[in-house]
Amino acid sequence: MCLIVWDWDPEAEKLLVLSNRDEAYLRPTLPLHAWSGKNIYAGKDEEALGTWLGCSKTGRLAAVTNFRSGQAPNPQAKSRGQLVTQFLAAELNSEDFLRCIAKQADAYNAFNVLVFDGETLAGFESHSSRTLTMLPGISGVSNAGFNSPWPKLTTTKHRLKELRKAINVSNEDYFALLADTQLANLDACPATGIPQEIEHQLSAVFIKMPGYGTRASSVVQISPASVLFQERTFNEQGKQGLVTVSFPIST
Repeated sequence: MCLIVWDWDPEAEKLLVLSNRDEAYLRPTLPLHAWSGKNIYAGKDEEALGTWLGCSKTGRLAAVTNFRSGQAPNPQAKSRGQLVTQFLAAELNSEDFLRCIAKQADAYNAFNVLVFDGETLAGFESHSSRTLTMLPGISGVSNAGFNSPWPKLTTTKHRLKELRKAINVSNEDYFALLADTQLANLDACPATGIPQEIEHQLSAVFIKMPGYGTRASSVVQISPASVLFQERTFNEQGKQGLVTVSFPIST
């Protein structure tokens, strides 16, 4: 996944999460579903058997992005998608879980992970070994550190802020925000060690390149009583489907 933006209201214990997962079109993937025998609602990466974004029946949420450095990944590293499933199955709170992850971060290729235990929203950056407790309001992460000023992240945060001021906002409005294919100005693109032409193509919120692009767009709304999780999936030809999961939070 290459983009996560959220609006966190700790006073009301409400969390809105928007995300796009970018991946090779040929990588086998299952759409959002209830995992058999697991306390997990998520899509599934059938190659590494983890996920990029998921919720639990108890209202926990976790999501992960890779950190783009331009260096070749270690093929022997553990799957970063396991970080999501580990948290969803754990009983540790957000901060205790991240302390455990920090001790084993070197076993994975570089990543950012976001976790929510129902009370605390927190994140960890493996490249900096930094743990953050998220403040109220709108924040986000792409393939650099949390709230790094990449054009796609800055633009999406600003648009979400404006959208949240509106009286009547639907999930269609959130999905429209995630569907933006506008490329950033070339001189505003970050330098992460990959060719400039590819960097430019990756600057869009919604990516569509030969063989690679946005495979899933998700909107998750968590309140103290319930979870609403919607996912749109895409292939190289366009939209494949929409899955909606809604359930009361069990204690």
